[in-house]
Amino acid sequence: MAASQNSASRPRVSKSVLLYSAFLLVPLYWLVVLSLQPNKASKSALSLLPSPLSLENFAFVFGSPDWVAGYVNAVTYVALNVVITLLVALPAAYAFARFRFLGSEQALFFSLLFRLMPPAIIMIPVVQMFSAAGLIDTHLAVALAHCLFTVPVSIWILEGFVSAVPIELEETAAIDGHSPAAIFFRILLPQIRPGLFVTAFFCFIFSWVELILANALTTVDAKPIGVIMKVVASPVGSVHIGIASAVSVLMLIPGAALAWALRRHLARGFSMGRVT
Repeated sequence: MAASQNSASRPRVSKSVLLYSAFLLVPLYWLVVLSLQPNKASKSALSLLPSPLSLENFAFVFGSPDWVAGYVNAVTYVALNVVITLLVALPAAYAFARFRFLGSEQALFFSLLFRLMPPAIIMIPVVQMFSAAGLIDTHLAVALAHCLFTVPVSIWILEGFVSAVPIELEETAAIDGHSPAAIFFRILLPQIRPGLFVTAFFCFIFSWVELILANALTTVDAKPIGVIMKVVASPVGSVHIGIASAVSVLMLIPGAALAWALRRHLARGFSMGRVT
């Protein structure tokens, strides 16, 4: 009797959720299959399992200095973008949340309008500006260009988290003799930690997958792996399907690992702030 009650109380996964999950996972599974078999096998036949099983595509990628450099380049400018965005967006979000000044609400809203523009629209002026500054083909150029899109949405997200923290906590700490810096770092930051992780995750996702500006601002030394992959990623003709699939799998790993590592913070963060 008790066993039947426990089984009845367990939540059941609906068929629609299973179908949707399968719809999302089938392309990923097929990508892994293509990456684990030789390129000739990928062209000649379709198979649900790698046939024959081979790691030659991954060996080729890791054995090529250009592929490895492209991977390192992508990780480098993405990390720079996340750091710069948080350093800029956090003080701005605090100002919007704690102070009222002329046009503050309108400025917060219209800051998102820039995020609505496709990166291709500003490609030409951005390239000209960074070329005049001597920053073409540098990691900093790509990181700063991506900040044009990540900073506005980061301010919007973090403002919601800061506003959720009662200002009375800061006022009480100030009465107790804490300095503004101590209040900010010891009281406010621990309260909005989930928001910081959510913001960093959003910045990572945008900067990792954005290739238009990354391609326009780099030539050789800072070229990311996503741009390099375009050379072999065509699905038709004489191409290296296995190598392109292996690179695609490697590009999925950082995002999946980050999402798994931050899953608890992300779950809490999505239930708070402006990302709800």
